[in-house]
Parts: sequence; structure tokens; C-alpha cells
Amino acid sequence: MRAETVFILIVAILIADFILERILSFLNYKSLGKCVPDELKGTYDEEKYAKQQKYEKENIRFSVISSVFSSILIFLMLFFDGFAFVDSFARSISPNPVISALVFFGILLISFDLINSPFEIYDIFVIEQKYGFNKTTPLTYFLDKIKGWLIGGIIGGIILSLIVVFIQKFPDTFWIFAWITITVFMIFFTMFYSSVIAPLFNKQTPLEDGELKNGITAFAQKAGFKLDNIYVIDGSKRTTKANAYFSGLFSKKRIVLFDTLIKELTPGQIIAVLAHEIGHYKKKHTLMMILFSVMQTGGLLFVLSLFIGNSVLSSALGAEAHSIHMAIIAFGILYVPISTLTGIFLNMFSRKHEYEADNFASEYYSADELSGALKKLAENNLSNLTPHPVYVFFHYSHPPIGERIRNLMSRK
Repeated sequence: MRAETVFILIVAILIADFILERILSFLNYKSLGKCVPDELKGTYDEEKYAKQQKYEKENIRFSVISSVFSSILIFLMLFFDGFAFVDSFARSISPNPVISALVFFGILLISFDLINSPFEIYDIFVIEQKYGFNKTTPLTYFLDKIKGWLIGGIIGGIILSLIVVFIQKFPDTFWIFAWITITVFMIFFTMFYSSVIAPLFNKQTPLEDGELKNGITAFAQKAGFKLDNIYVIDGSKRTTKANAYFSGLFSKKRIVLFDTLIKELTPGQIIAVLAHEIGHYKKKHTLMMILFSVMQTGGLLFVLSLFIGNSVLSSALGAEAHSIHMAIIAFGILYVPISTLTGIFLNMFSRKHEYEADNFASEYYSADELSGALKKLAENNLSNLTPHPVYVFFHYSHPPIGERIRNLMSRK
């Protein structure tokens, strides 16, 4: 296949992906304003529902504007050999493939992040502020950005360096070594994210003794779940939105509650939310998702190994000489249709897991308490109650709240 053909294919994939996303956004926008499902009536009063509709419409319009800007930027890079320019600069820094790859991706990622920062700032400090969600200060935003660059640079740099070395040393079987390396990192961060990475951004403190902790402990014993680590995170440092999550494996598992969740929900509703999170662990959803991610990564790396040595990939982006990092960029775009399909499958898998975790919470605790928690969180977070089914199919990792409550009520 000629470089010109590959270039046309890259452009066609990007255009098709852009059109698909705009269609999905349009469908979701048109879905607003529909009657609230019977099971969700009373979640919003008239004034709050009008506010939610404005919030959703503003977010959709802003998303379209920012995605159009990003797409234009990518097309400019393609048609005016922007990637080739950065490649030439990286090679001028060092002919060593590892160093040039690190310089190449470092420039691209930081540049794109800086260029898109005004959109991120507008989203946080204008839209989220306007609707009463934002608690992030400019200093916190700046420090988060720097920390993100440092952590991403260290972790991403190590993984990228190893992959480039593997490609050089084992051109035919590098994908196996790369697969093992990424899997080790994936498992490590699954186990230690909450105790190693999260504290760099938020303060975590053990849940204090009292009614809530006693209720959680009693439920955990009833469900046969050994729970030693319950932490509260200062989510209110950045937003008023509430959340909770379960992380880790084996003895490193922990439950993290946002302080905003404790503030907004009753103890019974919080325990119901935790029952849902524990349900994920008891149903082995965490292990299944890790396994799926590992298999997905292995498949991607194997396909990459079939094309990484082809100089046509680099030539398609305007490079004068073949390089691993240019081939990775071209391959990443060509892989978009496959990643879209695997993303759909992963979301279907995830939505199924959410129903199972809800069912676990209703069986071992209370369907009413979990329904009440979901409604209150939807109200406080101005969640969309009527997303378009096609948009849900492509993008939702959780079922729409109406479907979740309908499922919970059917189990009473």
C-alpha cells in the first residue's frame, strides 16, 4: 500500500469518527426535554429540572465547539506535515530512538494539552462555576496540571522507553514483552492507585468512628466482605459533585468516599452505595475488567507488531525516514474503528456489571435506599434523565439512572 493511500485512509477515518460523534451529540441534544420517566418523577422540581436542561445543553454545545477545534488542529497537523516537523526536531535532539520518541511524544502531548487548556479552564471556571459545582482554585488547577505532567511523563516515559527497546531488540516478538510490561503496570496501579497516586491530588483520611462506620462494618460482615480500609477523600476541594469508588485487589482493596457524598446522603443511602461497590468485588467485576483490558492490550500490541516496521506509516505523515514513534501515531489513528468497537463492547460489559452490583445491593441491603441515593445524586449533579439510547449504547459505561431504578424496583 502506498503512503498516499494510507494518508487518505487516515483522513477518512478521522472524518468518519468526527461525523459519528456529531450525530451522537445531535441525537442526545434532541433527546432533551422529553417527559421524565414515571420512576424518576419527583427527582427534580420544575425549577431544578429547567436548570438541568440548560446545564446539559450548554455542555453539549461546548463539547461540540471543543471537539471541532481539536479536529481542525489534527487536520492541520496532517495536511501541513506538523507531525513530520516535530519528528525532525526530535531527531535533531538525538538520533537515539528512545530519546527521540520521548521528545516527540513529550512535545505533542504537552503542546496539545496547553492548546486545549483554555477550553478546560472555561469548562471548570465558567460552566461548572455558573451551575454551582466548581470549588477548584486557580492554584489547585495549576498544581494538578504540573503533577499530571510529571506523573504521566514518568510512567508513560518508562513504558514508552521499554516498548521502543523491545521493538529494537525483538522486532517480531516485541509485542509479548510489551504486553507483559503493560500488564504489570496495569495490575500495580489497580492495586495501589488509591494509596500511591490519589494522595498526590487529594487528602485521604480514615472514616471516623460513629453511626456510618458501624453501619458499613455491619453490612460488610453480613455480605461476607472483609473490609479494613474505608477512607474519606476531600472531593469538595474541587467540586460539589459526589462520588464513591472501590479500588485495589486482595489485601490492598479499599473503599473511598467523597466528603460531598457523606454530606449529601443519609447513612442508609451511603451504605447502599457502598453495597453496590462491594457487589462489584463480590461478583469479581474488577478481575473481569482487568482480564478484558489485558486481552484488549495484547490484541492491540499484536496488530501493532504487524505494521510497526512498515515505513509507509511514517511516510503517510510526511516523515522523510521511518521511525517507531511516527508509525505509532499513524497506527493509532488507523486503529480507531477497532477501538470504537471494543469500546462499545466494554461499555456493554460495564453496564451489565452495574445491574449486577445494583442487584447485589438490593439483595443484601436495600433497593429503596439505593434508589433514593441514585435520585439524590442525580438531582445534586444535574444528571441527564433522558439520554438518547444510541448515545447510551456508544458512550455510557453505566445504565441511565431511570433504567437502574426500574430494575431495582422490579426486585422488591
